[in-house]
Amino acid sequence: MTGLLAAPTPAADKRAAFRAGLASGRIQRFPGAFNPLVASLIQEIGFDGVYVSGAVLSAELGLPDIGLTTLTEVSGRGQQIARVTDLPVLIDADTGFGEPMNAARTVTVLEDAGIAGCHLEDQVNPKRCGHLDGKAVVPTAEMVRRLRAAVSARRDPDFVICARTDAAGIEGIDAAIERAQAYAEAGADLIFTEALRTPAAFEKFRDAVSTPLLANMTEFGRSELIPAATLESIGYNVVIYPVSTLRLAMYAAEAGLREIYAAGTQSGLLDRMQSRSRLYELLRYERYNEFDSAIFDFTLGRDQ
Repeated sequence: MTGLLAAPTPAADKRAAFRAGLASGRIQRFPGAFNPLVASLIQEIGFDGVYVSGAVLSAELGLPDIGLTTLTEVSGRGQQIARVTDLPVLIDADTGFGEPMNAARTVTVLEDAGIAGCHLEDQVNPKRCGHLDGKAVVPTAEMVRRLRAAVSARRDPDFVICARTDAAGIEGIDAAIERAQAYAEAGADLIFTEALRTPAAFEKFRDAVSTPLLANMTEFGRSELIPAATLESIGYNVVIYPVSTLRLAMYAAEAGLREIYAAGTQSGLLDRMQSRSRLYELLRYERYNEFDSAIFDFTLGRDQ
């Protein structure tokens, strides 16, 4: 039964693995998972961790990424995803869902959900997607209070608290570097600078900040899509692909639905579908059957 209904690796071990990965000198690749089944696939393929995007969670609910989701919704989805994988899960916690006290509670709730780390950002509420115009950031001192509250609430010292700054596109890269340094001093373990545009900008940030750094390689945004090996050579520690799996799935779903609508049958789409046998393999269907057989394979005694 071990590892059947939930991944056998304890949350503390996943967090320790995340910490070790940050110190390994090898970039940690965290694709986004929009559901637990995708997280299982990310693990099977061999990635280092799983990312849960706030933009993706909002999109799944049919909402824009403007801070409409709640801590309950985010932590619930994060718990579902963390349950099925032995990999560390990093989750987008927006601005901490309120004041510094809310950010502190967010950390405790995410720890209880089995998450390995979260990132908190310095945007003003209501927040916006990091690759859109119209963003605003809070004063540095306010974000520092947010981070200090989060750090103080952490019970597992291996839980990674990442500070995201959106200041580069608003105040410039030098201001973003100053903020990153202040956030590291406040206790952030990892720094995420949103919407850097070029490898040179990533290099400038790396040269100025000694804390581990995260790169966001989201599609159709401000940043050039830089290969993981290049980011590793620059000195980045983590790269996330937050929306890639959702975009792939939605593109395929839309194309397939349009063909079914036009043709009246899905028969021409079968070679673009995951087969039943592959789905069952990913779900480990046979192991569940083995468990059922073992439970019900018994003999009644003569006196029963």
